[in-house]
Amino acid sequence: MKIAISSTGRDLDSPVDARFGRCLCFVVVDPATEDFEVLENTAAGNAGGAGVQAAQIVANAGVKAVLTGSLGPNATQVLTAAGVQMHTGVSGTVREALQRHQRGELQTAAEPASGPTAAATGGGRPGTMA
Repeated sequence: MKIAISSTGRDLDSPVDARFGRCLCFVVVDPATEDFEVLENTAAGNAGGAGVQAAQIVANAGVKAVLTGSLGPNATQVLTAAGVQMHTGVSGTVREALQRHQRGELQTAAEPASGPTAAATGGGRPGTMA
């Protein structure tokens, strides 16, 4: 199972980026081995549609779960159609987020955000962690 975590850097000790569609990259981790690869988010600088294109990048990589701060409605729709599980409200480092996921401490995203907070953070409403 591959898990994609929106990140501000390219390793497990990088901070999670709260912005899914505009994050620098995705650290894609195999939780069983902690082997990882980095997917550049080529959509981050787009004038529009960054969330959708970022979701397509992740889905095309065969990811089964996404950990991020927030997701917009269009990215959520793409990830849902691809069968990707979504967890929002995630913070800390990539490694810490992965560990919380493995312990079942992350809440599954129920719905995307809209409104001023979503626009300011690149879409999505932060969820809560158990």
